[in-house]
Amino acid sequence: MKRKSLQGNPCPVARSLDLIGDWWSLLIIRDALSGTRRFSDFQKSLDVAKNILSARLKNMVAQGVMQMVPAADGSIYKEYVLTEKGRALQTVLIALSQWGNEFMYEPGEVGSVMVDAKDRQPLQKLELVSVDGRHLKPEDIATKLGVPH
Repeated sequence: MKRKSLQGNPCPVARSLDLIGDWWSLLIIRDALSGTRRFSDFQKSLDVAKNILSARLKNMVAQGVMQMVPAADGSIYKEYVLTEKGRALQTVLIALSQWGNEFMYEPGEVGSVMVDAKDRQPLQKLELVSVDGRHLKPEDIATKLGVPH
């Protein structure tokens, strides 16, 4: 079954999900943020079928989330690196990780947590803050339509 494209949707969440809304894409970005660059390394880490991985990487390159560059070791291989657009997704992955740590584990179950690479301490929980510094709850947030970008 072919997915319906959300590319022209006025909602930025829908447009974003059109590009990165499947789990393989987000896991590829997670691995790329951790330093994975080669097709074979993504495939090994994710245990994903090569055709699926190839399609996701091709789409992310086409959409400007990743770019192909010559291998750092000078070999004939190409490597995938995140662009600024791709690196900006780190905040999304941190939010998902923090949500998952809070709601997807049983008490005492072992998982992972994202930490500051410098001091190895957990990151502060992401919070929604208004421009005047107020901490916002879901009921404090609305959508404004018709905003030019």
